[in-house]
Amino acid sequence: MDLKLAGKKAIVTGGSKGIGRETTRILAEEGCDVAITARDQGRLEKVAAEIAEATGRTIAPFAGDMSVQADVERCMNAAIEELGGVDILVTCAGSSPGGLLEELTEDQWMSSLGLKFMGYVRTCSVILPHMRERGTGSVVLVVGNDGLKSSYWELTAGVANAADVNFASAMAEQYGRHGVRVNTVNPGPVNTDRWDGLEKRFALDRGIEQEEARRIVLGTLPLGRICEPEEVASVVAFLASPQASYVNGTHVLIDGAQVKGLLDAGLHS
Repeated sequence: MDLKLAGKKAIVTGGSKGIGRETTRILAEEGCDVAITARDQGRLEKVAAEIAEATGRTIAPFAGDMSVQADVERCMNAAIEELGGVDILVTCAGSSPGGLLEELTEDQWMSSLGLKFMGYVRTCSVILPHMRERGTGSVVLVVGNDGLKSSYWELTAGVANAADVNFASAMAEQYGRHGVRVNTVNPGPVNTDRWDGLEKRFALDRGIEQEEARRIVLGTLPLGRICEPEEVASVVAFLASPQASYVNGTHVLIDGAQVKGLLDAGLHS
């Protein structure tokens, strides 16, 4: 399928690794010029150069912290200027610490909400008015299935993700009338560095080895494996594209039916 993305201008936050990196790669392969943000300038520039060389598209790196308002404004405005506008925004910058209620500090709560929720709000606050003025645009928030189910050992992530889902629904309603679509994708376990840390957290809570924790998690997944970053990125690219022109305010689960698996295994919450 031709996603009809050739010549589109995109911004991907958290674009230097994991789902964000794969999203950048796929968008560029489909013909987009892409601006990417991340906190690690060295890694960001390396990834931008690699994808630009492989695809022949412009990949513009802008280092910044999406939990800092000034960084968000600087990066977003610089990206718009560099690209000559923006058709697509993908927010993928943010992760949250695992942990139980009695172990989590207020700083951990605020750090999670400040990046995974407010980072998305800050980014959209700059980009959505720009898209409204142009009368077109697509926003995809990479959130997580903990926003649609509970997980007591991923408290901060679940709360931030649930807020993201609610925010996206509201923005889809507000901006849809202006030709701007807002959707979320909600992965379950994805093969990234972050998942390894969460797996360790789950093992610690259960008093078991990480290998056993992995076996339990795999048992909740009807497909029998965790997701790869490019599998999420492919869905993001479709939702961002004109081929999804009537998809607005939708929250797509990419978890291999994990929610049902958790219920069947008695592990929900």
